[in-house]
Amino acid sequence: MEDVRLATSFFDDIRSLKQAIASRVVGQEKTIDLLLNALFSGGHCLLVGVPGLAKTRLVQTLAGLVDLDYKRIQFTPDLMPSDIIGTELLDQERNFQFSRGPIFANLILADEINRTPPKTQSALLEAMQEETVSVAGTSYELPKPFFVLATQNPIEQEGTYPLPEAQLDRFLFMIQLDYPSFSEEVQVVRMTEKSQLLEVQAPILNAKTLLEYQDLVKRVPVSDLVVETAVLWVQQTRLGNENTSDIAKEYITWGAGPRASQNLILAAKCHALMHGRYSPNVEDVREMAVAVLQHRIIPNYKADSQGLRAADLIRRLVQD
Repeated sequence: MEDVRLATSFFDDIRSLKQAIASRVVGQEKTIDLLLNALFSGGHCLLVGVPGLAKTRLVQTLAGLVDLDYKRIQFTPDLMPSDIIGTELLDQERNFQFSRGPIFANLILADEINRTPPKTQSALLEAMQEETVSVAGTSYELPKPFFVLATQNPIEQEGTYPLPEAQLDRFLFMIQLDYPSFSEEVQVVRMTEKSQLLEVQAPILNAKTLLEYQDLVKRVPVSDLVVETAVLWVQQTRLGNENTSDIAKEYITWGAGPRASQNLILAAKCHALMHGRYSPNVEDVREMAVAVLQHRIIPNYKADSQGLRAADLIRRLVQD
């Protein structure tokens, strides 16, 4: 009975969050769904899109609707690990005291994460994986919930440091943002005229409720068929096993690891719950496949020569 009550509250809050976000962000329904899915699944997101697609506005809007401690870190070539995690300082009595960095927040916006060197990227990505920070031999736990939204510009690659595949695997989703349609862009321009008049809305969720929802998502039951389908699709991206697909043999250099299977099921659970169902089906897994897998596979030169992106290959694989 408690889970039913919690699920009913979850449905209401999802509806309220979507309505509140839509009042400030035009379009991007798929992106909003995936962001909320990651929030309730307890995963991290990488947002990829050219400037001006409301990536930062979307994150700031979400932060305002969820009563969490929010910090924005602007990644630059001269950013150091201590600028993120903090450093030890001498106090008045000449004792070292740890001064916490902006990583000690519930919701982190890592803006243009590929503009900082790998050493600094690793400081953030290690914290994402371990949810602890070690300084001078002492470990400090990060607050819960802990959620990182990183943005990346896919066009300007000069002077950037692309995230290696092992680091990309730490993100639950990679979300590709597209340009708005004509009618959506007209709405954006109209909204800009009155953006200063929009009232700040009170938070809809707090940290305690969010943690309860994350636990609820983990308890959602999944049938053997759905689990086996998710694992099969992930194995089909890999070369050299009995389930390797023809698509992988022809177009993929490196396939997804076991974490992809785990994340597919977790995301499918949340997707089902967000749409009013208490258990996911194969369609839920298919809906989540591109966002979960596209940053975990490496297309080969033949795919590049034919203009096929990782997302295109995954769509083909899960439709076969």
